[in-house]
Amino acid sequence: MSNDLSGTVLGPAVQAGSIRDVHIHQPTTSAPVPRQLPPPAANFTSRADTLAHLDALIEEGRTFVVLTGPGGVGKTALALHWAHSIRRRFVDGQLHVDLEGFGTAEPVDVADALGAFLRALGVAPGGIPATVAEQAALYRTLTAEQSLLVLLDNAFSAAQVRQLIPASATSAVVVTSRRRLSELVPDGAHLVEVSPLPARDSVELLARTVGPQRVARERQQTERLAEICGGLPLALCVAAARLAARPMLSVRYVADELADEATRLTGLGVAEGRTVQAAFDVSYRHLDPGAAALYRRLSLHPGTEFGPGVIRAVATAIDPATAHRSIEPLLRASLLQEIDEERFRYHDLVRLHARLKADMDEPRNDLRTAVLTQVEWYHGAARRADEVLTPYRRRPAYTPVTGPTCLPRFDAREGALTWLERERVNVVAAGQVALELPHAELAWHLCDVLWPLLLLLKPSLRDRFEIHRRGVTAARLWGDAWAEAVMLNRLGRVCTRLGDAEAAESNLHAAIRLYETAGDVRGRLDAQEGLASAYLAAGRAGPAVHLLEEVLAGSRRLGEPRPLGLALITLGTALPKVGRAAEALPLLREAQAVFDGLIHIDPYNGVRATAGLAGALLAGGELPGAEDAANEAAQRMRALGAVHEEAEVTVLLGRIARRRGDVAAARRHYLAAIELFAAAGSPRASAVRDELRCSEESG
Repeated sequence: MSNDLSGTVLGPAVQAGSIRDVHIHQPTTSAPVPRQLPPPAANFTSRADTLAHLDALIEEGRTFVVLTGPGGVGKTALALHWAHSIRRRFVDGQLHVDLEGFGTAEPVDVADALGAFLRALGVAPGGIPATVAEQAALYRTLTAEQSLLVLLDNAFSAAQVRQLIPASATSAVVVTSRRRLSELVPDGAHLVEVSPLPARDSVELLARTVGPQRVARERQQTERLAEICGGLPLALCVAAARLAARPMLSVRYVADELADEATRLTGLGVAEGRTVQAAFDVSYRHLDPGAAALYRRLSLHPGTEFGPGVIRAVATAIDPATAHRSIEPLLRASLLQEIDEERFRYHDLVRLHARLKADMDEPRNDLRTAVLTQVEWYHGAARRADEVLTPYRRRPAYTPVTGPTCLPRFDAREGALTWLERERVNVVAAGQVALELPHAELAWHLCDVLWPLLLLLKPSLRDRFEIHRRGVTAARLWGDAWAEAVMLNRLGRVCTRLGDAEAAESNLHAAIRLYETAGDVRGRLDAQEGLASAYLAAGRAGPAVHLLEEVLAGSRRLGEPRPLGLALITLGTALPKVGRAAEALPLLREAQAVFDGLIHIDPYNGVRATAGLAGALLAGGELPGAEDAANEAAQRMRALGAVHEEAEVTVLLGRIARRRGDVAAARRHYLAAIELFAAAGSPRASAVRDELRCSEESG
C-alpha cells in the first residue's frame, strides 16, 4: 500500500490492504445541464438541401446520423449548424467531443471520451469507473431517461462511436467522419454524404468573408477561385482570409497564386485536394518570419490542443519582443483554430502542412530544440502544480536544457489541480515524446510529475499502468536505479489493483532490491508495504501480516510521522483477518493520534484509522465502541466527499447492528450503503444486496 498518499487528499483513496475488487467512485452530483456545442461557424453557407434532408430524418424519428466526406469539406460546420437549429428539442442538453480520428496523434480513447461525458453529466472525477465496460454501463444508466443531443466529431471507427451512444430513445446522435462508418448502419445510423459546395455556394462563402462588392467587381475571377478551391470550405476560408487581410489585393492575384502552386505538397494526396494544399502554402508564404517559424514549430506540439503558455514559450524562443502577439497572424490567416477561451489547435490538414514545412525549412537541430522547448515547458508547469498539490513529496532535481519561460503560477490547490486535469493529455503525450527524442531523464520526470493527478483525480487503472510502465522504461534508459525503484513500486501497486498478483509481486520485489541498493530505507519500507498489500489481495494474510510487522518496526526506527501512521493503519486493518483483533486496537489508536497531528495536510488517513478501529472493535465483539467509531468515520468520510469509503463504513454499521440483533437498523444501513454504491456506479452494490439478503434470511 502506497505511502505516497500524503498531503490534503480530495476525494476517495483506498489504502486498506485487505480489501479486494474495490472500485472507487463518486456520486452523480447536481451538475448544470450540459451545453457543450461549440458555436456555429460564422460564415456557414447554404447546404439547404442537406439541411432539409436532415430535418426530414429527425421528423421521421431517425435520430442517429453519420455525416461523411473528405477532410475540409465542412462536415463539422454542417453538424454544428444543424445541431444548433434542433438543440431545443433535447431538454437535457448537448454533449460534444472531438474524437480526433484523423489528426497526427492517436484517436481519442473511448475511456477518455466517456470520462468527459460522465463528468458533464454530474459524476465527480473520483467516481469514474476503472474500465471502459463499467464507464459505458454507467453512461447508459445516466442517459436512459434523458433527452440529449450528442455530437461526436471526427470519429475514426464504429467502435469509437458505439460506446458513446446514449441509451434513451429520445436522444439524438450526430457523427462526423471521413470514413463512411457503414458498420453503424445495423445500429440504426443513417449515412449522409457531405459533398463539396457547388460553385454558387462557394462564391457566396467567399462573399460573406471579403464582402459582396469586392466579389461583384471580380465575379469571374471569384468563380475561378472557387473552382480552384474545389468547393472545400476549409480551402475557401483560407483563401478568403488572405483576401480579407489585404483589401487592396485582387481576387485574380490570389487565384493566380493558388493556380501556380496547385501541384505543391502532393504528398497530402489527391483525395485531400491539391488546391487545399496550395491555399495553405500561399497563406504560409505571406506570414512574417516570426509567425512562420511559430507556425512550423507549434506543429510539433505533443498533443492536439494547447493553451497560450506553451505558445508564448515557443514564440519567446523565436523572438521575445513579439512573443505576446505572435499567435494573431496565425488566427487571422485561419491557420490556427481558437476552439475555446485560451485554447487552440490546428485543423489536422493544416498541422500536417505545417509539419511538412518544418521538415523543409528548419534545420534538424532547431526542430529538436523546438520539441524540447515544448516538452520541458509541460514538465516545468506540471512540476509547479505538483509542488502545490503534494508539497511533502520527494522529487529529484531536473535541470532543463531550454530553460522554459512563461510557466503558470498557482496560488492555491484548486488552480493547480484544474490545470493538471486540463493539460493531462498533453503532459502524458510530452512524456512519450521525451522518450522518443530520446531524453530518458525528462521522460521519467514527466511520469513522476503526474503523481498528484493519479492520486487525487484517480484516472483509469489502464492509464496509470501505462504511465508507470513508461516511467520504468525511462528510468532504465536513464540508468537511474532509484528512479526505476519508484516506478516499479507504483507499477506493482497498480498490478495489485488489476488483479495480476504475479506481476505485482515481481515488480515490488524488484523495487525493494533497487531501494536497498540505493540505500533508501524509506523507499524500501514503502515497497515492502506494497508487497504486503499484494499478499493480502492474493489471500496470503499470514505472510502479509509478518511483513507488515517488519515495516512497522522499520518505520518506528525511521522516525517519520506519516510513514509510521500509514504502517500502523495497514497492520492494524490486517491483524483482525488473522484473528488478532485485540492487538490491532492500540495500533489503530496510535495511528489516530499520529494523523491528528497531520490533519492539515492529510485529513483522509486519520478517518481511515478510525474506520479501521471500528472494524477491529467489531471483530473483538466490542459493539458499542465499534458503532461509535463507525458513525464518526462515516460522518467524516461524508464531509471529505469519499463516497465509496462512506459506503464501506455504512456496511460496517449494518454488520454491527446485525450482531446486536437489530434487524431493522441493519437493513437501514445496508440499504443506505447500496444507495451510495449505486450512486457511485460501484459493483459493490450487488455484493451488499447479497449480504442484506443473507442477513434477513438468518434474522
